Amino acid sequence: MPDTPTPATLHKNPGGGPVPGPPGGARPASGAGGDGGRPVGERGRTALAVGVVEKIAGMAAREVAGIHALGSGLARTFGAMRDRASGGRASVGRGIKAEVGEKQTAIDIALVVEYGVVIPELARQVRENIIDAVERMTGLEVVEVNIAVNDVHLPDEPEVEEDEEPVVVSGQRPKLK
Repeated sequence: MPDTPTPATLHKNPGGGPVPGPPGGARPASGAGGDGGRPVGERGRTALAVGVVEKIAGMAAREVAGIHALGSGLARTFGAMRDRASGGRASVGRGIKAEVGEKQTAIDIALVVEYGVVIPELARQVRENIIDAVERMTGLEVVEVNIAVNDVHLPDEPEVEEDEEPVVVSGQRPKLK
């Protein structure tokens, strides 16, 4: 598990020295701006937890008509029993796994679709919605959204709450930056 950066470690170069100032070594006097006129957006670092990206992607996917649930049937059944027994509530990020780098993210999502939807069109809409929401809300570049359709919900099937499960999508993921 990577260490969480502290303010002290963020102000050092990889070589351990202080962060270089503006060209020519000129630094403003104390109280005169303090950071060499750098834009506010460049005066620190923002780290996003994987769960943040998964929740945003989950909410964006659920906005698309034709999705019955996220995850697969068996895991949703066990999850519904666990939620009832523990009094817990369903997770927004169920059925979604994200890999988050400093500037990019890749997302895998498992879906159960309603009978009758055109799956390629649904997948296009889900992918578009997720990319738009994640890039807009996090500033990360979404390099890929892999979609696994695990089941089709038939109109006469009983309702089962969804649950989290590992998402396995074949293929090799590009290295994140």
